[in-house]
Amino acid sequence: MASRVLVHCVRSVRLLQHSGVIISASQRSLSLVPAKWTQLVRVSSPALQLCRQYCDSTPLTLQSIEERVMNVLKLYDKIKPETLQSSSHFMKDLGLDSLDQVEIIMAMEDEFGFEIPDAEAEKLLTPAEVVQYIASKKDVN
Repeated sequence: MASRVLVHCVRSVRLLQHSGVIISASQRSLSLVPAKWTQLVRVSSPALQLCRQYCDSTPLTLQSIEERVMNVLKLYDKIKPETLQSSSHFMKDLGLDSLDQVEIIMAMEDEFGFEIPDAEAEKLLTPAEVVQYIASKKDVN
């Protein structure tokens, strides 16, 4: 769990750096300075935590979940997009191993903003199963 948090924090910092934001950190504060701003913005926090803020988005549908799942899978470097179908088995049809499956589940967690327990993740072996699982957790019919 701690490694996932660390990976998420590193990704967040990289995203900020690539977007033209200069990051300066100490034990008690985090400074974000956009390249075009002349004024320093300070965020004080005793724990120095980066956090996401979410806004309302369009409601999820089965079709939108499926599109997002398939898009994430098509972007995965070990999957050939032309062989990907919603019924494709990750290991038998796409030739992935268990580590690849873990990486796919982590990508789905990032995409949909919630954690999938390891016991449940082991059962998700096709894109269709991932879609159904996400739909059940997000109360989509």
